[in-house]
Amino acid sequence: MRADNTHHIIAAAQQRHELTRAKAIRALRTLDASGSPVTFEAVAQAAAVSRSWLYAQPDVRAEIERLRAAHRRAPATLVPARQRASDASLLSRLEAANQRNHALAAENRALRNQLAQVLGEQRVNLTKRG
Repeated sequence: MRADNTHHIIAAAQQRHELTRAKAIRALRTLDASGSPVTFEAVAQAAAVSRSWLYAQPDVRAEIERLRAAHRRAPATLVPARQRASDASLLSRLEAANQRNHALAAENRALRNQLAQVLGEQRVNLTKRG
């Protein structure tokens, strides 16, 4: 009777599957990071896998479809999804800019008042001399 060595074949197939998944995910991230359109064709070509294999992977397929839809909604956006600012971040930056603006306006008022006072004193000194 021959020994059952199928576990070696199963392990090799599982390892090949994981390596293929890693290549596809890496290609997907690279395309997104570069701002290139993320399509099944582009990912398949970059990862050297078939499009049918990509369609058969539910999570990879969902991510490609999500990024493809995001790219359609914002064609002028070349920033990868992970690097885009959140609404909370943008509001925080806007609030900081407004505070800075108010501080600069107050500083300008104080400097104008100081300048007006110095110019007034100079005028008084000139009229006393002349």
